[in-house]
Amino acid sequence: MALLGFTIDLIPKFNLALGLFMVAILTAGTAFVMWLAELITQRGIGQGMSLLIFANVVAGLPSGGRAVYAEGGMLKFVVLVIVSIALLVLIVFMDNGQRRIPVTFARRVVGRREMGGNSTYIPLKVNQSGVIPIIFASSVLYIPVLMSNVVPWASFQHFVNSSLQPTSFFYILSDFLLIVAFTFFYVYIAFEPHQQAELLRQQGGFVPGIRPGLPTERYFAKMLSRLTTVGAVFLAGVAVVPSVLMALWHINRFPYYGTTLLIAVGVALETMRQIDSQLMMRNYEGFLRR
Repeated sequence: MALLGFTIDLIPKFNLALGLFMVAILTAGTAFVMWLAELITQRGIGQGMSLLIFANVVAGLPSGGRAVYAEGGMLKFVVLVIVSIALLVLIVFMDNGQRRIPVTFARRVVGRREMGGNSTYIPLKVNQSGVIPIIFASSVLYIPVLMSNVVPWASFQHFVNSSLQPTSFFYILSDFLLIVAFTFFYVYIAFEPHQQAELLRQQGGFVPGIRPGLPTERYFAKMLSRLTTVGAVFLAGVAVVPSVLMALWHINRFPYYGTTLLIAVGVALETMRQIDSQLMMRNYEGFLRR
């Protein structure tokens, strides 16, 4: 393969038969993984694909920890493990954190029946976006790295090699700001205050002490901006803290990234919720049969 004057032999002794064999193997492997994930989901254990990703992430932790121990020594390894456990506890706490906005529905008479008058709440999670902003930020920062393989400018390639490495402080700062920006972008698309206020008004509901319509919209926007600020700083902090430690201690391999911990905690908590719901359904069925 020739690219800008460079000859790269990606696949030695490549021919048509080898190419068809590789395509067949990749297709069969993808189909098997999808079938296995669907089978796990049908059995009610949890989301199959998420569990497979979770297993892949967790399986790489011991070897990554051994690499950190070999590269940094016992002291740095213990400190990194303690920091990772603290981040794990913080992620669990923030993932379960939410602001419950009380909502009351007005009473109305339909025929001879009186409907409404009950109270409920709208849960606004602190971390509504999950791991998506971190993935977006990493993808945006990876674009210049891909372009450096094509653009023949020496200055651009030097900038990428020196400033866009995970251990450079320019990369860490850019990653922090992009995660905050993408968190606000994602949350305001997923929960639009005007649409939610209008839907609540049409259903005859209102927030106690807040008038329906524009005041409710402003109240939703205020609550959402406060929660999103906390969630964005939390996500960005979880993502960049391991990178800061790697930059200060000159460690190249670190398995306990914030993304890894977020994925592991999110899948584990969701699987526990689904298992609890399955157990509750089975208990109710047994009770009804009696």
